[in-house]
Amino acid sequence: MQKTILDEAAIRRALTRIAHEIIERNKGVEDTVLIGIRTRGIFLAERLAERIRRIEGQDVPVGELDITLYRDDLTEKAEEPEVKTTQLPVDIHGQTVILVDDVLYTGRTVRAAMDAIIDQGRPHMIQLAVLVDRGHRELPIRADYVGKNVPTSKSEIIQVKVEEHDSADHVWIKSE
Repeated sequence: MQKTILDEAAIRRALTRIAHEIIERNKGVEDTVLIGIRTRGIFLAERLAERIRRIEGQDVPVGELDITLYRDDLTEKAEEPEVKTTQLPVDIHGQTVILVDDVLYTGRTVRAAMDAIIDQGRPHMIQLAVLVDRGHRELPIRADYVGKNVPTSKSEIIQVKVEEHDSADHVWIKSE
């Protein structure tokens, strides 16, 4: 069984709200960089940057982060992992880095992302923005900005689709 959690309009509203929260919490976006976690986090980060630009009239740099080699489950995923590039548009030293991802689940992806970021420099602060928080943390990680909290069972699957990658915008929950 599959149920829609967020449709295109709901995703748009959630990202607009998160953009406002980022601006408010950080008292603007000076010395801020958005870094999307591959794959869908990159597109969400770009959308947040566009909304922030429209609200504040200020551009926020957007980067891409590949955490493949930082994962603690690397041997479980594939024998030959495909490593993509990490592209940071600015030196992150002293910056407020906002990691952006589609779903927050166990926290292991975010832990890997923080390790990857710290290997690139020493940010002033790292914050986390996610479209969906589904619970079931295995590590003490909490999102600073959440589009929607969706309590799930471990057997359920959250599937996020974004127009730029999947030709559609929606979030589904699938039950077995």
